[in-house]
Amino acid sequence: MRTLAFLLASAAVSFAAPKIEIGSINGAAFRIDVPENWNGGLVVYCHGYAGTPGKFKDSDPLRVLQVFVDQGYALAQSGYAAGGWAVEQAATDTENLRRYFVEKYGKPKETFITGHSMGGFLTMMLMETHPTAYDAALPLCGPLASTDLFMARGAFDSYVLFNYYFPGVLPEPTKIPANFANNKELQTKIEQALEGAPEKAASLRKFHDSNLKSNKDLTGTTAFIAYMIKELNERAGGNPFDNRNVIYNGTLDDNKTNSEIARYAADPKAEAYLRSYYTPNGRITNPMLAIHTSYDPLVPVWIPNTYNTTVELTGSSNLYVQQFVKHDGHCNIAADEIATGFNELREWKSKGTRPHGGEVPKAVSGNN
Repeated sequence: MRTLAFLLASAAVSFAAPKIEIGSINGAAFRIDVPENWNGGLVVYCHGYAGTPGKFKDSDPLRVLQVFVDQGYALAQSGYAAGGWAVEQAATDTENLRRYFVEKYGKPKETFITGHSMGGFLTMMLMETHPTAYDAALPLCGPLASTDLFMARGAFDSYVLFNYYFPGVLPEPTKIPANFANNKELQTKIEQALEGAPEKAASLRKFHDSNLKSNKDLTGTTAFIAYMIKELNERAGGNPFDNRNVIYNGTLDDNKTNSEIARYAADPKAEAYLRSYYTPNGRITNPMLAIHTSYDPLVPVWIPNTYNTTVELTGSSNLYVQQFVKHDGHCNIAADEIATGFNELREWKSKGTRPHGGEVPKAVSGNN
């Protein structure tokens, strides 16, 4: 069996404290930061959805990640070997990086995992699939629900309804061309259509479970969904979404809409792929503190709310807490709020002090 040291393709390592190591494992770029005042702990970070694999420079980490290094923790992050909804690759790449860290730097005294958006989803997934690897988790703005549920009943249904209201603006969801891109031209085209039909635009904003506040939010969300569906079709090898049994409501005319809206059958293999990556089971054995914004146009709060039910059904609800911050926007969680949440998670892990649900507490002196 090959060791991770053998799998390491390239690395530029600085042994002077603080250490920054940048390299690649099986085609996945990685970065490791070890602070001068390293306390022996590790934070593994999972990044969010991106069209291409992530790359790293030797500049300082983003402020929202620097908070972990400032508290004395080493920070390890993979860029994943693939872009898009790369949950399959990202889970393997993240676990390979964690094992590489242990092999090179020694077993950490404690290991936390965190991530934004899709990275928050991965945080949840890895807590379930690798229960002995991580002592606690901090998913941030993550869609903590079954992939086929929130993408089909959220993203796909809204896309189909958009095409019903505005035919010809976007391609059919099963015929999105390979060169389709989420760019300024696409967003301008969507926004102009929305502005030209205020009643339909208002209906679409309301249809989204986050009750989108503006056409700008609807434009950005729709453009992202269109690109994501295109990428998922390619990744899964077919259309993974089925709306033949969906009864649409909250439209301008529900009876007319349900009679006329396009219906699509899922490709069974593609549908199975989406469920495999990933359907949460709620079986967590260590603390998980999730943080979400009170208004998220891309990942509405109903999605992470479903994880409460999932953990309750497995008897793990005592290990899960969800908090919110009073901000609009996807992943608009400030660095000091992340630091506060991380402090609470550390107290929970080390002393058994379970945080309260609700708003993230105001930062206090010493949360840096």
